[in-house]
Amino acid sequence: MPETSTKPYLLRALYEWCTDNGYTPYLAVHVDARTKVPREFVKDGEIVLNISFDATSGLQMGNDWIEFSARFGGISQKVEVQVPNVLAIYARENGQGMAFPVDKQAPVEAVPELVSATTTLAPGEEEPDPTRPAGGNGAAGGNAGRGGHLKVVK
Repeated sequence: MPETSTKPYLLRALYEWCTDNGYTPYLAVHVDARTKVPREFVKDGEIVLNISFDATSGLQMGNDWIEFSARFGGISQKVEVQVPNVLAIYARENGQGMAFPVDKQAPVEAVPELVSATTTLAPGEEEPDPTRPAGGNGAAGGNAGRGGHLKVVK
């Protein structure tokens, strides 16, 4: 029987450490064909996700996949990341965490674009900038008037 990787256990432990200490856990992810994330937030084949309780809904950190729903630009979307694609988990406030090696097999250019939901704008309203994440402090899937909670960290 093959040995189980320690990576998913370390990810869960560091997530718990962040939340226990009042920090915001961020997950840096290598994006490939199997990664389900909003492509407009992917930079250089990577995305950084806020996986705090307030930013996610239904977070499941399994041994093979990390899955949750989150709001991007005010639109709730399902996120699915394979554990081997996780580059790092760390606290936003102090940068403490752990980085992991990732075998980057499929370039992000080979990934098909996901179809995004369309929004009807009121007269005089401008289209939001997709490169700038929306602010907000509530839980994903919460009140309709709240913005997205995940943001891209450079």
